[in-house]
Amino acid sequence: MKRKKICGSSGIGGQAVLEGVMMKNKDDYAVAVRKPDGEIEVEVEVYRGLLHDSGLTKVPFIRGVFNFADSLRLGVKTLNYSASFYEDEEAKETKLDKALNKVSGGRAENILMGITTVISILLAVGIFILLPYFLSSLLSGYVRNASLLAIIEGVIRIVIFLAYVVGISMMKDIHRLYQYHGAEHKCINCIEKGHALTVKNVMRSSRIHKRCGTSFLFFVMFVSIILFFFIRVPNPALKVLLRIALIPVMAGISYEIIRLAGRSDNIFIQLISAPGMMLQRLTTKEPDESMVEVAMRSVEAVFDWRTYLKENFGYGVSETAQPKEAADQEETGDEAVDMAGEVGEAADAAVEIEAATDAAGKADEAADTAGEIEAAADAAGEMEEAADDGEFYRKDGE
Repeated sequence: MKRKKICGSSGIGGQAVLEGVMMKNKDDYAVAVRKPDGEIEVEVEVYRGLLHDSGLTKVPFIRGVFNFADSLRLGVKTLNYSASFYEDEEAKETKLDKALNKVSGGRAENILMGITTVISILLAVGIFILLPYFLSSLLSGYVRNASLLAIIEGVIRIVIFLAYVVGISMMKDIHRLYQYHGAEHKCINCIEKGHALTVKNVMRSSRIHKRCGTSFLFFVMFVSIILFFFIRVPNPALKVLLRIALIPVMAGISYEIIRLAGRSDNIFIQLISAPGMMLQRLTTKEPDESMVEVAMRSVEAVFDWRTYLKENFGYGVSETAQPKEAADQEETGDEAVDMAGEVGEAADAAVEIEAATDAAGKADEAADTAGEIEAAADAAGEMEEAADDGEFYRKDGE
């Protein structure tokens, strides 16, 4: 008797930040950061999206565009927050900071964050959207087939992305960021597989997850190949504008695919999710236990995993239980389930044995009856022979 399995999502997601993890559940998010002194700082806030109260956030394909924009905004905000713990305390306020604070009324940090976000988006569009187009156009004198050029452009885009991921992973700080990324995934997988959120359980969980942003970016590239394959314009300037204009479309379609991947487990979903999940082996690394502890603190600040386990997997863990006790409670629950299963199997075996015994008894009775019938037949045969002999002697005497 096994614990029931669920195909679905817990609804939580997050991202790695500098020496920490951000977790988001509905409108609430928490950022847990390991400070330089070794302590874990946790901040819990409410995030309202661009169109929080609008019905557009529930319309398929359109909601993905706003979700993508909100993820960028929140991602930059939480990264800046985590970085603030590692800033040089002796760094003085620059003239630019003073000028921005004066003009904006003390909102210089928000303005700089906005500028950083815009520059990051422009760089991403230039490197991953426009650069592959210009590189593939250099081959137009040798490749006359427009469909083949569209495919080559998509391949170049994927190669550039892979080179970027591998290249930055060699940086020490990015490697640690990837470890925290792995810790984030492990926590979510641990809960969604029905295990208590303990360091031991999290460490043995997978660091690969279907709803990862890495998979989302891969879907964006894959969808771009399909869109640029079928939607074409002759003018080079229009081709550039088309690629920029279709970015929201790519984001919307990719969001629906990854949303479906998180809620379904059929063979088709597994096939289209496989490349993105393989790519996660580059963007996630195995964390150590101290990183897992940070990720767990972030999860527990915004998500009641005990209630989730009770409602979806049929067992609870005491709120006052320490990590070791929680693990013991889970193991006890597993042992109880396994024992119940063994008792049930033993009972079934006993019933089968009893049935077999009854069948054997009936077979013996049938055999005895058959023996009696056979003996009666033999006796009847002997009596018939005796009768024949008597008749013979009677005739002989006459």
